[in-house]
Amino acid sequence: MACEACHTVFPELTHFGRVFKANGYILTNVKQVRDVNSKKEELLGLAQTVPLSIMAQISYTQMKTAVPDLSSAGAPGVAQNGTAGFPQQLSLFYAGKIAPNFGAFFQLTYANDSGTMGIDNTDLRFADTTLMSDNRPLTYGVSLNNNPTVQDLWNTTPAWGFPFEASNANVSPLAGTAIDGAFAQDVAGLTGYVFWNESLYAEVGGYRSAKQGSTNALTGGSGPLDGTASNVMSGIAPYWRVAYEHNWDRHSLELGAYGAQFRLYPGAGAPLRGPLNQFKDVAEDLQYQFMGEDDIVTVGATHIHEAMTLDASFATGASLNPSNTLTTNRAWVTYYHRRRIGGTVGYFATTGSSDAGLYPASPIGGPGVVTSANGSPDTRGWVAEANYVPWLNVKISAQYTAFNKFNGAGSNYDGLGRNASDNNTVYLLLWFAY
Repeated sequence: MACEACHTVFPELTHFGRVFKANGYILTNVKQVRDVNSKKEELLGLAQTVPLSIMAQISYTQMKTAVPDLSSAGAPGVAQNGTAGFPQQLSLFYAGKIAPNFGAFFQLTYANDSGTMGIDNTDLRFADTTLMSDNRPLTYGVSLNNNPTVQDLWNTTPAWGFPFEASNANVSPLAGTAIDGAFAQDVAGLTGYVFWNESLYAEVGGYRSAKQGSTNALTGGSGPLDGTASNVMSGIAPYWRVAYEHNWDRHSLELGAYGAQFRLYPGAGAPLRGPLNQFKDVAEDLQYQFMGEDDIVTVGATHIHEAMTLDASFATGASLNPSNTLTTNRAWVTYYHRRRIGGTVGYFATTGSSDAGLYPASPIGGPGVVTSANGSPDTRGWVAEANYVPWLNVKISAQYTAFNKFNGAGSNYDGLGRNASDNNTVYLLLWFAY
């Protein structure tokens, strides 16, 4: 099928795309290699054409004010302002059917900041559909994945939410909730879900630490994890999700909630025992879509509240408060005309408890930039993006991010004279998939 079956403009999903994902990526019109037993039970179903694809992002990033250059022993100079990513990211995907009722979305990515190829977002699914007594379909399944919310059907949760693309050469604020990408590709999760009448969705499961590139000094192998690793989960981190989508004419409206609870040993040289840090995240989300002949409109929003109990960090002085809170809000509106010209305007804000241990100031004579002079995590701003889509699998974007507040203040937030607006960023991107 053409991209528009599953996507408004990639990577945002349509209702059909959400149903395809819930059914385990197994729908195909490609000729199959099949085998059955004497009872006509299917033992094998392989596409004659392997569903492999590639994606590339080529980008240029320019900040309003350059960051310091720390390479010299004396007073720091100024780093080059302007970063080209060629590529910023290059990904190989397997996305489709593996066996009867079993499909996968598997991504391997090269990123220019690490200079390495590694596992990226991955979602393996077993799924099936049955008719209920009222002849309404019930889809049920399990997902084995490596990023909380990567398995979600809507583009309002962190893994696939706006902004869909971002520079890896900008300055990021200190604070973020645990469910908001902190454990991406760092965990293994198993969740079970049901999707009734393509409307009511419920999911529950758990995650366990599955760190990449971690070696146990005694065994010489990949595990078991020990105190040299940081932020190791104690037991299973529970995850849950509920949502309801109503569709009428060319419209759809989704309301939902999701959350997780992470109990972590700090590690990083400390034994994996004793006090823990606990992060309890509860979030709500909303998505509205209008799919017209010429015009497409999407409105999305999410609100994440995190309650922290920092027994481990407080005991070692890494936090000054035994408990803190953190709240993230994001909202955006997207418009496209004939899937060719469009744009998005979005607002983001993070607020929370002040804690000079978690959000430290610069050391005397230090470089600043990613610090907070007043120990506050508060950050807010706007994102404006213009997109041109000459073909359905090619997107050219110009994105501007403006900060009104950064790490606790609008001006002199690091105590060394840097303002929030100095981190404003222009980001140009060529993004294509095949």
